[in-house]
Amino acid sequence: MHALSRPTIIGIGAIAIWATLALFTAMTGKMPPFLTTAICFALGGLVIVSPAVWRRDWLKLKPTLPAFLLGLYGPFGDTVIYFAALKLAPPAEANLIHYLWPLFIVLFAAMLPGAGLRPRHLIGALMGLGALLLLVGGKLGSGATEAAWWGYGLALLGAVVWSSYSVLSRLVASSSTESLGVTILIASVLSLLLHRLLEAPYTDWSWENAIGLLGLGLGSQGLALICWDIGMKRGDVSFLGVASYATPVLSTVLLVVFGFAPASLALAAACALIVIGAMVARKG
Repeated sequence: MHALSRPTIIGIGAIAIWATLALFTAMTGKMPPFLTTAICFALGGLVIVSPAVWRRDWLKLKPTLPAFLLGLYGPFGDTVIYFAALKLAPPAEANLIHYLWPLFIVLFAAMLPGAGLRPRHLIGALMGLGALLLLVGGKLGSGATEAAWWGYGLALLGAVVWSSYSVLSRLVASSSTESLGVTILIASVLSLLLHRLLEAPYTDWSWENAIGLLGLGLGSQGLALICWDIGMKRGDVSFLGVASYATPVLSTVLLVVFGFAPASLALAAACALIVIGAMVARKG
């Protein structure tokens, strides 16, 4: 077994940080999605650009047009979708649906030129679908609100957006990680404008909100994006896709521990199915 490269190990750092994503999102409570995104991206963008600013390496802060557009599509698009999903649907369930993105990365990477889609990839995808049916299928017509179903749909859409962004990052590997921070800061301004246009003012601030925003901004939208950008551009994409399945298990456990979701056998079984599905997809 070959040793993991340094970029791949750095990418694993993002996976560990993202285990706190659902917990900190739940702590933001009823904050509107665009407002949440604006604040988190302002914090995260500052974290990402800080190395270049410290070194006064201004050229590294200039994103190429493809990298800029991809940054808006991926981090901005998925973050807004994810926050909206967790505010409409039960956090643990929406979080697990969104965490089909590691399996999608495996599938998308398998379809790259020279890779090919093998039967094991299809089996893994079907196991992931089985986890979804186990998780939310029993609620059809018996408890899940219309808003919750919209949340489930948004969580699945976010999974597609993030996985496709991650794989496509390979095409803009020449663009610096620090330049992603500029895109994130611009996305923060865009999010604030959309909040002012589309969302009601938020006045119910609390210390729990503040802790959630700091955790999201400095961690999930700051340090984690730095690690993931390096891992996707220069590391082992397929391995990182599989390794990412450690995150939903840890993330869901944190939600249960801190009282934002109930423990259940269905939740545990869904976690197990998703993890096994990814292992099958990468077997051999």
